[in-house]
Amino acid sequence: MNVYFWRRYVTHTDLKKTPLCAACEAAGGKMVDFHGWLLPVQFEGILAEHKAVREAAGMFDVSHMGQIFIEGKDAWAFLQHINCNNIKNEPGAGTYSHILTEKGTIIDDAISFCITPEKFLTVVNAACADEDYAWFQKQAEPFDVTVRNESAAWAMIAVQGPKAVETVNNLIPGVQELARFHIREIELLGAKGYVTRTGYTGEDGVEIMLPNDKIAALWDELLKLGVKPCGLGARDVLRLEAGYLLNGADADQTRTPYEANCGWVVKLAKENFVGKDALAAQKAQGLKEKLTAFVLKGPGVPRAGCKVYAGAEEKGVLTSGTYSPLFKGIAVGYVTADVAAGSEVEIEIHGRKVRAEAVKTPFYKNRV
Repeated sequence: MNVYFWRRYVTHTDLKKTPLCAACEAAGGKMVDFHGWLLPVQFEGILAEHKAVREAAGMFDVSHMGQIFIEGKDAWAFLQHINCNNIKNEPGAGTYSHILTEKGTIIDDAISFCITPEKFLTVVNAACADEDYAWFQKQAEPFDVTVRNESAAWAMIAVQGPKAVETVNNLIPGVQELARFHIREIELLGAKGYVTRTGYTGEDGVEIMLPNDKIAALWDELLKLGVKPCGLGARDVLRLEAGYLLNGADADQTRTPYEANCGWVVKLAKENFVGKDALAAQKAQGLKEKLTAFVLKGPGVPRAGCKVYAGAEEKGVLTSGTYSPLFKGIAVGYVTADVAAGSEVEIEIHGRKVRAEAVKTPFYKNRV
């Protein structure tokens, strides 16, 4: 599978490394520059890793993700203010949401977990973790909260697939009882940490957060249990099949949740939150463009930047695209709002227009 869209293979040392970098290299990982981090794009191969996650269990080094802790009597009220979704404040519960600018555009999509009513953990995307933290600090001024960026102290492995949870249960007894989108404090390998049950692949799975010096031992234990190492290439195919956004490509500070086809995370009925007025106005006015999914009807691999046409009229441009072992060429992009599911379009790939159909996401939907 062509992986040209990842940055060049690298051997230099000017990139940030996760605590699992050496373990990934020892497992045969082909390392690339991903937003300034040295991460594996693949191990055995994208197709094999895709198959492992769809049929059994695969693991990903996601230690580059950020962890921001919010504590204090106003912790929940603060998160309600900076998120457009309603944040759950029951201990253990997590909520996916978008963090917005005053204009209603997306700074990040993140998951906030309630550890206690006065202590929350927000897991943010790596590329904007520092920006998120600065925004949190700025917005926290009127609230009785303490915001701590502990991203450098934590490492994380995501284990995904239909056999992922039962496999991890060998290391963390009782994890099978953890509800989806929930968190639990754990003690593992002599250290305190957290386990969550979310995922970015469309399959069931868990994420295990441990201090940096313990994560390599966890990697080794998972290898012994037969969990296959997987890289960024398979992760991108899996997440696109499942209809998840890639922050910085499908969602950024030029787009709102409504435009990103995530209107379900916007709760205009709740008390004021950052960006609420702008979103209310956009909803009233209607959308000009919207993130839309496409399946190719001919050969080709769609990529970000490919233009979308209806006849001679250019309708928009792709933000993500790939070859899927399940669906062949799939993609999403921002096109004019009149391009609805079922519409016939053409996608220009290397100067050649390929027929495609607009479809609803997700492309792939499992039972989770």
